Amino acid sequence: MGMSRSQDRRARPDAVRVVFALPKEDEDWPPAASERVWAFPIAENRVEVANIPFFVRGIALGDVVRTEVDDEGVLWAREAVQGSNNCTIRVAVLRDGALAGDRRAVLDMFAPLGVEGEGIAQSALVALNVPPTVDLPAVRDLLRRGESQGWWDYEEGCTTPAWRALAGQA
Repeated sequence: MGMSRSQDRRARPDAVRVVFALPKEDEDWPPAASERVWAFPIAENRVEVANIPFFVRGIALGDVVRTEVDDEGVLWAREAVQGSNNCTIRVAVLRDGALAGDRRAVLDMFAPLGVEGEGIAQSALVALNVPPTVDLPAVRDLLRRGESQGWWDYEEGCTTPAWRALAGQA
């Protein structure tokens, strides 16, 4: 899916994998019991999330998370302790829509707005990182337009007060 800044940063030698437990929302979602994301150690029992989560709710690229190591040496995420002010938006590209499930088309549409993302091939899913410095109303408008045109469905995996204020949800 091409390189995003989060993928470049994962090349750091101190990168670790941290596991987030995924509570079931319904029988089909999320499609796994846990999600592994790349992170960088920043203090004892603290890591900075280094890639965009696909399924974890309430976590975005750059957030700081408290961790715990289990008896088998697995690093588990326990709670967010500092937000990055980034939003995570998940876009499910509709295979029968005009984009025909093309994840690259979605990434190309959001790139001019300063929004990066990563895709999962098997599910036609794109996770977008929306930094606080971009034109949030333009990003929201594109998300809504794509949904109304039948290009994709989307959900807000992690939002900020500035994002929620756009819809009067603050």
